[in-house]
Amino acid sequence: MENLPNSLSLNAAECLQAGAALSLAPLIHFWETELVPAYPHMSDLFAGIMDKLPESLKGDILDRSVLDHHADIVHTLMTAVVSPASFDRELTAAFAPCSVDCFYATPAFGHLFLDNNTLKPTLLKKIDYDIDKKLLNTCYLVLERFYGFSGPFANNRHLRVLADEKTGLERYYEEVPDHRFLELTPVGTPRTLSETDREWILDHLTDLDQLTRFIDLSQFEFKGFVIVRVQDVTEKAIMSALERDLVDENSIFASAGIKQIESRLQSLFQRPDLGVSVSSLKGDQVMVTKNDHHSKVDCLFSNSHHFCLEDLAGSVWMAAAQGNTVFRVADLSRKETLIRAESEAVTAGIRSMLLSPLLYQGKRIGLLEVFSPHPNDFSPLEAILMEQITPLFAVSLKRGQDELGKHVQTVIKEQCTAVHPSVEWRFKKAALAHLDAIRQGKHSSRMEDIVFKEVVPFYGQSDIRGSSRARNQGIQQDLSRQLALAREIMSSAAQKRPWPLLQEYVYRIDKLRDTLSAGVTSSDEDSVYQLLNQEVAATFESLRGISADMVEKIDRYNRVVDPVSGMIHHKRKEYEDSVAALNSALSSYLEKEDDRIQESFPHYFEKRQTDGVDYMMYIGAAMMESGTLSGFHIKDMTLWQIMMACGMARQTQKVKPDLKIPLDTCHLILVNHSPLSIRFRYDEKRFDVDGAYDVRHEIIKSRLDKAIVKDSGERLTQPGRIALVYANPAEQKEIEQHIRFLTDLGQLKKDPEFLDLDDLPDVMGLKAIRVGVNLSAREAENIIPMRTG
Repeated sequence: MENLPNSLSLNAAECLQAGAALSLAPLIHFWETELVPAYPHMSDLFAGIMDKLPESLKGDILDRSVLDHHADIVHTLMTAVVSPASFDRELTAAFAPCSVDCFYATPAFGHLFLDNNTLKPTLLKKIDYDIDKKLLNTCYLVLERFYGFSGPFANNRHLRVLADEKTGLERYYEEVPDHRFLELTPVGTPRTLSETDREWILDHLTDLDQLTRFIDLSQFEFKGFVIVRVQDVTEKAIMSALERDLVDENSIFASAGIKQIESRLQSLFQRPDLGVSVSSLKGDQVMVTKNDHHSKVDCLFSNSHHFCLEDLAGSVWMAAAQGNTVFRVADLSRKETLIRAESEAVTAGIRSMLLSPLLYQGKRIGLLEVFSPHPNDFSPLEAILMEQITPLFAVSLKRGQDELGKHVQTVIKEQCTAVHPSVEWRFKKAALAHLDAIRQGKHSSRMEDIVFKEVVPFYGQSDIRGSSRARNQGIQQDLSRQLALAREIMSSAAQKRPWPLLQEYVYRIDKLRDTLSAGVTSSDEDSVYQLLNQEVAATFESLRGISADMVEKIDRYNRVVDPVSGMIHHKRKEYEDSVAALNSALSSYLEKEDDRIQESFPHYFEKRQTDGVDYMMYIGAAMMESGTLSGFHIKDMTLWQIMMACGMARQTQKVKPDLKIPLDTCHLILVNHSPLSIRFRYDEKRFDVDGAYDVRHEIIKSRLDKAIVKDSGERLTQPGRIALVYANPAEQKEIEQHIRFLTDLGQLKKDPEFLDLDDLPDVMGLKAIRVGVNLSAREAENIIPMRTG
């Protein structure tokens, strides 16, 4: 290694100069002991190679010119490393140990990285970093091979960014070293590492100076060479960078932020003149953010063009926003009729476009647009790429919209009401930081973002089966009774007074009764209300003078009608009381059980009550003030969920005899142990998933109650049974273990069903285990999760 720079690792590099030697011996040994025995037909080829191979290439290679002189033999030997079939396409090279000295490279690698077997001048500017990286890999090799450390230390990857020759745009290449043909031999007696030394090394694995305190590289000989394989990871790297950019909720609304994102998309689509815009739908207004604002305020409202929604009617933007997929415009100038905004876009040079609707939790919130000055510049392949980045922009735009709404918030307490006790510590910390910022005179509109990363979600629900049908039946009975009472009054009055309108009222009441006999809709309720309260009831005062019998009929009608709404609510009230009683029992039981487990293990918990009860829990080290959490608790909480579902089913059984309307409950648990991030939404006063890749859990959760068993048409959830939904075999195995345990305890019946589910919108491949609850079993009160620290 000559002319090494004056870098941090200079001493280590000097130590390696004497102990690192380029050699083909490990490769020759590979041919002799592995390749030829495995493929005997190659023995003649190997023998021919060895006959022609000079002695100077069989040991340490001191003169590089020997390699050049025998390039054909070296190339044949290297076919064990690079297949001839892919030689022209692969990005692969071989380097002398612990150096940037390349002695063999594929044409593609040489074209990208080398000039005369040395790194190109643009890459030599970063020679310090490259040498440090190689020395770090060498330390990892010593740790792994000599000291017995586990882990793929030697496969440390390196990302390199180069400018594309044609477009000038950035391309990302990932370099992966392969040390298979590098032999490591200790010289003398290297230092013995104590347990304390090993712990220190593990804590400082990326610090070369710290590693060389324990590893004296001069006490090791390195012979052979290092293979470096390179892959073009531009798409993956830019997608990752975009995700990082868009985590900053103001990034697409700041001048510098949108400029950087546009630059990344130019590299992703490999189009240097590509432009980007993000449109936000807010009521009847559209706010369009593009790379043409220079406001110092990083705000959706301040850094955007504002349009009225009606001004965009009939445009390609509205057509795209109303769809569900990427909308491709081959050439905007060829659209038959251009609205004003489209004409302005064509005048500005916009021809090709990709338009993707931005949705957040099913709601349309905006539109993502990339555009080009060239017609027919985007194919279906670019549309697929557009689909991949759309969720990232949707999440970022939603954050921007949330922030815009928060400008009306002035009191910190209003932003943080109803904080759950398990995470109160984090809000206190944020509040203190907020107050300190105000004290220092820093502008701060709200407290810092509160995000918990790598937390595991737990979702469950106990749904009242048939509640909608029961409600409709109650409304139908009430309306029918009220119509019958009103008809009796109108019919009796029509017999005593020859007023045609009374007969018409009887006719209209009969028509409504016929309609109700087939079922009830919201429009039917309105029709009955309008007829009885706006027309029929208005005649009562005039009809009272007909007879005492008429007075009695009218009084009986008024006694059963609610004086405020003017409608009968008896059966509806029985339904509502029954639902409320069942909900109260389920909710109280859920809260009691959660309080019990909170005592042993604090966790975030929230519940929602509608026609039944559903709940959401999160656990993770990030939510613990100590920052630690045993993985045991994940399985523990799943078991607790099943036990609680059993209890909810038994609570239903206890309450059912007291209900005036017969109701039952179905129980569902979503088992998903994939960690996600949650962020506290200050405007909504609640936590929500953070990031496009975590939204899938929310999508599954919102659609599970409609799940159907595959090829049967049967709903997954059934009264008296627990449905446990999962997606991977590990979760299935855990569920089965819990079911066997609770079955042996008598909590569950011995009737598990293993089910595949029909695909739901944007959700595929779900499975479920459904099992009956032993409703007569006693509560397993003494089986509660225990904290292990």
